Amino acid sequence: MNQHSPLRTASLIERAAELYGFAPAAAPPAKPEPKVQPQPEVVRAPQPQPRPQAEAARKPDAEPARAPRPLAVRAAAPAARTVRIERARLRAAALIEPEAPVGALAEEFRIVKRQLLLNLRAATELPEAKRRSILVCSAQPDDGKTFCALNLALSLAGEKDLEVLLVDADFPKPEILSTLGVESAGGLVDALADPSRDPEDLVLATDVKGLSLLPAGRPVDNVTELLASERTQRVLARLAEANPRRIILFDSPPALMASPATALAGHAGQLLMVVRADKTTEGELREALDLLSGCERVSLVLNGTGLAAGGRRFGAYYGYGT
Repeated sequence: MNQHSPLRTASLIERAAELYGFAPAAAPPAKPEPKVQPQPEVVRAPQPQPRPQAEAARKPDAEPARAPRPLAVRAAAPAARTVRIERARLRAAALIEPEAPVGALAEEFRIVKRQLLLNLRAATELPEAKRRSILVCSAQPDDGKTFCALNLALSLAGEKDLEVLLVDADFPKPEILSTLGVESAGGLVDALADPSRDPEDLVLATDVKGLSLLPAGRPVDNVTELLASERTQRVLARLAEANPRRIILFDSPPALMASPATALAGHAGQLLMVVRADKTTEGELREALDLLSGCERVSLVLNGTGLAAGGRRFGAYYGYGT
C-alpha cells in the first residue's frame, strides 16, 4: 500500500467506517469520488486528440487541397520549354510539313524510316539507349545530312507509338535550331561538361506532336573527349529512360571533316550514311565508313538524285504530284 494506490486507500476508508460502526455519510464517499473522477479524465484526455486528427484525414477538403498544388507546378514546367516551329521555314527549306498533304518527299522518308525501325526492333542484344539511337552522317559537307536528319525526324514524329528527340550534334556548325526558327539554348555539351545538369531539363518540346529537340549547347574545345567519356553513356541512358517511346536521332558533323562523328558512332545503334548523288566518291564513302566503324549497322541513303522515267512517283499516286 503506498501513495500510488488511490483505489486501495478508498477501500480502507470504507472498511474503517464499517469496522467502527460509522454510517456511510456523505463525507466519506465524497473523498474517493474526487480521486476516482480524475482517473476517467486521464483516460479520456488522450481520446479527443486522435479523434480530430482522424476526422481531419477523412475530410474531403484536406487532401484534395494539397494534391493539386504540386501537380500544377510539375505540369507547368514542360509548357515553359515548348517552342514553336515556323511552318514557313519548313516550306522554304523544302522540308516535310506535318499538317500538309502527303507528297513525294514524305513518302520517300516513310520508306527510309520503316527500314530503320525494322533494324531497331531486331537489335535486341544492344543496350536500350544504344538500340534507340540513330546517327545521321555524311562524308563531306553539303551532302544533305542535316536535310535528311530533319525530314527523318519529322517523319518519325508522325508515328503513333513513338516519339523522336532530334539532337543537334554538329557541334562545329549547328544548324537545326536556326533552320526551324528556334532560338539557341543550352544543350548536349552543357549536360556532358556539368555532371550536375539533368539533360532532360535541356530538352525542348515543340508544337509538332511527337518531336522534341536537344540543342548542341555551348562551344567547347574538347567536345570529342566529352563524347568519348562515360558521362555520355549516362546522359544518353537518362534521355532514353525519361521516355520509353523515344528514338534519339543525332545530326553529326561530316565524318571526314570533324572528329565528333567518330565518337558519336560508338553510342549509336544504327548509322544512316547520306551519300550525295554525283558528288560523294567511293573513296570518300569507304574512308568515312572506316572512321564510323564503331557502329556496325549501316544504311545508305542516296540524296540529290532525280526521278527516272517510270520510277517511283508517290506524290502523283496520292494526287499531289505533277
